[in-house]
Amino acid sequence: MGKVLTLGEGMLRFSTTTGTRLSNTETVSLHYGGGEANVAISLANYGHDTFFASKVPNNSLGDGFKNHLQHFKVKTDALLRGGERLGTYYVEGGVGERGAKVIYDRAYSSFARIIENEWDSAQLFKDIELFHISGITPALSSNWRNLTCELLQQAKKAGCKISFDVNYRAKLWTQEEASEMLTEILPLVDYCSLGKLDALYLLGIPPYQGGEEELAHYYSEIQKRYPNIQVLYATKREVLSASFNKITGAYWQNGQYYESKKYEIRSIVDRIGGGDAFSGGVLHGIIEQKTPQEIIDFATAAAVLKHTIYGDCNQFSEQEVHEFMTAESGKIMR
Repeated sequence: MGKVLTLGEGMLRFSTTTGTRLSNTETVSLHYGGGEANVAISLANYGHDTFFASKVPNNSLGDGFKNHLQHFKVKTDALLRGGERLGTYYVEGGVGERGAKVIYDRAYSSFARIIENEWDSAQLFKDIELFHISGITPALSSNWRNLTCELLQQAKKAGCKISFDVNYRAKLWTQEEASEMLTEILPLVDYCSLGKLDALYLLGIPPYQGGEEELAHYYSEIQKRYPNIQVLYATKREVLSASFNKITGAYWQNGQYYESKKYEIRSIVDRIGGGDAFSGGVLHGIIEQKTPQEIIDFATAAAVLKHTIYGDCNQFSEQEVHEFMTAESGKIMR
């Protein structure tokens, strides 16, 4: 099993009950999360030695976030304490044709206010095989844009493989800002989660004109620009309603394109974190040197399972994902 480090902002989510608007709610449910923390939890669930680096306040919310990671056996050696607040966000659940609504309240969080590297990089990346980060982190501040590049370069120098999830969030920065940042980050990346819209609007890849599979076209063009990227992957999602989505996993490696079967998720419990569960499944397969088809089949199944539970993180073991892949839909496992 590989030794993995993920880095990002720890978050606390406040969610309304289904059918209740944020402006009128009197109760909310609370879940700890954050994209990179969710990936760390998935990998820990699959048996990997996984560490999460961040900074959280030295109060009960910071303790709660640390306990959340440790509950899922994620190592917190690189979790710094200090600052004044934990980043939060609010989710108004979608119903039917009305999609979910997200409001961020993460300005001035302990993590966002980091100005310079507060970790001992030699210790941070010691014996780490894989370093995972997402585009959410450089979106937080100009300081984090510089620090993201610095950390990636140090990880590369230490011999780590680099995993990067574009994870573009329009509420955090503009397409122009993200595009400029990607030109600095992508030359350092080995494995990248990136979809069609990212290719079109952040990288300026020419539109698909037909012929090969559409996503294969974009991945082929990206790999021409960035031959260092060994793997590209994404989910293709058809949204029929807030509770009914169709998902197919897509994976590109060594000039070859692979897809999973298409899943129809007709009763989504909680979509948030599905992409992180997918990334965790892909990285698990890469570390374990599975075949490309095995990797994308497993990762897509893990993402589908995440949609069936509340909270940000995937809570299933490798065995449970495999059982789901082979079982009939909805069948009781006795």
